[in-house]
Amino acid sequence: MAKYVLVPDTTLSREYNNFPLLDFLPCAPSATVPGIIFEFLKGKPPAAIDARASAAPYALRKLESSLLAHHGPEDVVVAHEDFIEAFIKEDTEIIGVYTMDPLGLGPLTMSYSVLFDDYSKPWVRVEFEQLMKRLNKARKGTKAKLIVGGPGVWELTMMPEMMEELGIDLAYQGEADDVVNAFFDDVISGAVYDGHYFHGFQSFDTDFHKVWFTNDRFVTRKSSSKQFPVLEEIPLIRNPAIKGLVEIMRGCGIGCDFCEVTLRPSRYYSPEMVKREVGVNAAFGYTNAWLHTDEIFAYKHGPHFVPNGDAIKEVFRAAVSVKGIKHSNPTHGRISVPAAYPELTRDVTEIVNGGPDHWVGVQVGLETGSERLALIHMPNKTLPLKIGADGAWQEIVLNGLRNMNHTYWRPAFTVQVAQAGETPEDNWETVALVNRMSDMEVDGRPAEFTVIPMQNVPLGLIKSSGFSSKMLDESQLAVYYACYRHLMKMTRRVAMRDSKGNLVKRTMMSSVLGIGSFALLHVVEALCKKRGVDIEKVKRHGLRSYEAVPVIAR
Repeated sequence: MAKYVLVPDTTLSREYNNFPLLDFLPCAPSATVPGIIFEFLKGKPPAAIDARASAAPYALRKLESSLLAHHGPEDVVVAHEDFIEAFIKEDTEIIGVYTMDPLGLGPLTMSYSVLFDDYSKPWVRVEFEQLMKRLNKARKGTKAKLIVGGPGVWELTMMPEMMEELGIDLAYQGEADDVVNAFFDDVISGAVYDGHYFHGFQSFDTDFHKVWFTNDRFVTRKSSSKQFPVLEEIPLIRNPAIKGLVEIMRGCGIGCDFCEVTLRPSRYYSPEMVKREVGVNAAFGYTNAWLHTDEIFAYKHGPHFVPNGDAIKEVFRAAVSVKGIKHSNPTHGRISVPAAYPELTRDVTEIVNGGPDHWVGVQVGLETGSERLALIHMPNKTLPLKIGADGAWQEIVLNGLRNMNHTYWRPAFTVQVAQAGETPEDNWETVALVNRMSDMEVDGRPAEFTVIPMQNVPLGLIKSSGFSSKMLDESQLAVYYACYRHLMKMTRRVAMRDSKGNLVKRTMMSSVLGIGSFALLHVVEALCKKRGVDIEKVKRHGLRSYEAVPVIAR
């Protein structure tokens, strides 16, 4: 029926009612979040068109475009999740699966497992395993090879025994836009085993240096060959991507010592390339263009990561110039740039038609409230500002949040628990920062932001499953409580306002989210009390009389 059948991890095929942070719902343990609630909140997949997915994860659309450059549309299918079996027949050669968190080992997923002492499978793993069973049943008696790729492959490297258990023939690690055709041909012919590839996977040692391990179930490019496609080898999408997402650059370069993305070379899409991909999504009906990068303010940046305001504004103008596009926003960005260049976020807000009725959302890796840890693990994340010369880390963060909110940007912060070299004092600094942000007002209204704690679990414990809330000390539990306390405040404030759909659906959504956030906080509070954490101390910590430092401007 089709030579190449591409399938996304089903948790990546939903829009989660377009409510902020609900994309993280599949990270929850299946025993904690009932199936009926999970199904309601994740919503339905985009419609099928001739049994194909009308919208699919962006990365899968890239591979589809690469394959279509050499094959006809009858040979390349991105299957709708309800009709996968219809395409897997005797002539199918490759079933390619894209995944991000197949075994539930991602930082946020592990956070929930640790916090709730819940060893039930998270929904991401439940759905991935169900998908593998479907695919193996569908390909039984055929010659089709089952190959898994995407950023979640690292989890399979942690538990390689799962490859056989899940019936996966090969896992491909790394970017593949430029080599997917040759790679699939080599898998079909058997040449993949003739020395063209490294059979194994790449990982990192304790000093974040690359190390290589051999394993015949894994494939990546040889360490001595070109590791990444150049810009000209990356195709533009031909069909719509979920949520109207398009990429504007790859790589980052900021150099945080906990992030693999920083090791990839930076490649910048031109505004015209971005405009063409946005046009594909707009033709499908998307009215918002999500501009994806791991660091929006690094787009065509200057020396010392000074933002290139003209280039950033030009790419946003290109996105909203597409017919049908009403708004646009970035996916990720650092907090120091809004602190130093408030006029940049103001100008972008005007370009993308942001305002009090349409906030610009962006995910921000806050990571810590500790200046000591910030200097150790992410010293470049504060550039072009320098800690000390331009203010303390917390002052930079508070100014950044204030300037973002003033120009109608709503950051979704993440913080890390159990960073390398962390002390209890570092965690209490994070508690203080979260409390100060939560207590802030900007232009007479409560500060708009969310903050999610993410757990760093040592690789050895991941493999042994020897993790639980008992590994959290008082200061780490305090971080969880401070974050979820603010999240409940925020959810109660915006649940009805930000829900989508008719009045009945919005009411149901806001009720479920309100009750869910209250229940989550109640569980965390009960755990904290059981472990002797002074809840009142957590609530008050850091809330001294705080005078805003002058806005840093350049």
